[in-house]
Parts: sequence; structure tokens; C-alpha cells
Amino acid sequence: MPSLEDVVKETAKTIVKMASVSPAEDVVNALKNALKVEIHEPSKVQLNAILTNIELAQKYTAAVCQDTGVPTFFIRLGDGFPIRSKLFSILTEAVREVTKELPLRSNSVDPLTEKNPGDNTGIGIPVFDVELFDGDYLEMIYTPKGGGTELPSKAFVVPPGNAWERLPELVLNAVIDAGPMPCPPVIVGIGIGPNLDVAAKLAKKAAVLRPVGSRNSNPPDIAKIEDALLNAINKLGIGAHGTGGRVTALDVHIEYAYRHPATFAIGIVFSCWATRRARAIVYPNGKYEVKPL
Repeated sequence: MPSLEDVVKETAKTIVKMASVSPAEDVVNALKNALKVEIHEPSKVQLNAILTNIELAQKYTAAVCQDTGVPTFFIRLGDGFPIRSKLFSILTEAVREVTKELPLRSNSVDPLTEKNPGDNTGIGIPVFDVELFDGDYLEMIYTPKGGGTELPSKAFVVPPGNAWERLPELVLNAVIDAGPMPCPPVIVGIGIGPNLDVAAKLAKKAAVLRPVGSRNSNPPDIAKIEDALLNAINKLGIGAHGTGGRVTALDVHIEYAYRHPATFAIGIVFSCWATRRARAIVYPNGKYEVKPL
């Protein structure tokens, strides 16, 4: 019978492979819907190519994009789950093994020496975001995020007096500046918080974790802003891979935290058409569940 450590590693390998091979189901459905409403022929060609690419990647169990992203785990760790201090090393080994087995492109580079270890590991990689909760199981969401969507990301700290009035302009300018770089149609994540690092993290979660079509209902006014920004972005005419058309963004998601009275921090993070994520739950008795997201 495999040990719990082995179960965690093999389960992690499963979701790394699953997420690397296909975008999330809601994203694929959104791309299909985009093709139905798009009327600009060059953009329709791009959307058809994207959907064909997804089908071939699934058929041959190959990475859906050559940029297999920075390996990132969003973790919910129950107080009663037996494995704690060893968890990061187990998940790092899972990434190392999948990099060779699938294979994945190695995207970890030393910023000083420019040396690439070739296995998607290194100082700070994989990336781990951990939340503790009152329970006895481990929940993991794996999402690889490519470089093209990170390059145009933005972060601002603005005076709070007219921040909500400035937000649409900041977002639309960020989308225009990004152009085709983040491989549209994109998901635009917006984070609002007390400082830059919190706003950026919330923006990333908004971009990669929230399902397409979901709305932030706390408070309800946020959902109205999400809808308005999505409508405005899709009037820019950037289109799939920058070829023009009706669908530049699949969705806009906003997440927020309370802010400092003197500041209003805003993060804007893009996620591409290949928004990839997969989820697993591991229980202390060794049982597990794997679910595409």
C-alpha cells in the first residue's frame, strides 16, 4: 500500500499533467461560444485554430501550449492533515518528474547567471500559495501561467478619492498596451487591496482561479463593474491573437480586500486563452479525488 507521501506526489503529478494538456472546461466552452459570436473572419480563423490545438493536445496527451508556464500550486491545508513541513518538497518533486515525463518546457531561470536547471524548479519555483483551514484534508489547485500573460501585468497605487472613477481607464489602457502579447481572448483579473502585493495576488487569483461567467456578488455592485468592463474591452476590437474582432476578453473578474484609508492599490493580471487549472483533494486515509476545473 503506498504511503500518504506517495499518494500526494502521484496526485499532484496527475493534476500537473491534466492542467498542462488542456485549458479548464469553462474556458474551452467560452472559446466555443466566442467562435459563435465572432464575425471577423481572421479572428474566427484564430479561434478555430485554438480549438483544434486543444483537441490535438487532448488526443495526444501533449502540452496545449509550448509555454508550460510557471508551476503554481494554490493549496488549502487542513489543520489535521498529517503532511505539513514536507509538502513543498513532495510537490516540487512531482513537478520535476512531470517535466521529464510529459514533457514540460522548463521555465525556471536564475536571474543572475541565466542558468536553467531544466526541471522547472529553483529558488521560489514552484510557487506555493497556502491557506490554512479547520479540516483534515489537503486541497491543491495547479495552474501554470505563461510569460506572455505576465509581461503586460500592471500594478498601481492611486489616491482613493477618485479611484473607482479611474479604474476603467487604467484597465482599458492596460488591455490596449497588452495588445496581442497575452494571447487573447484573455481573462482579465483585477485586484484591489491595501498594498501592491495583496492587489497583485488578488488579481492573479481573479484571472486564473475564477470560472468564466462567475460574478463577484459581494457587494452586488462589483458584478456590474465586471460586466461593464468586459463589454468595454470587447469594443476595443483587438480580437483573437490581435487579429481584430468582437472577442478580446472571455471575462473580467474582480477580487478585493479592505484598503488603507490613504491608498487604493490596484493589480491587473492577464490570463490567456490557455487558462489551465486542475484540482485534487487528498484525505488522510490515502483516498483522493481529482477534478478538472
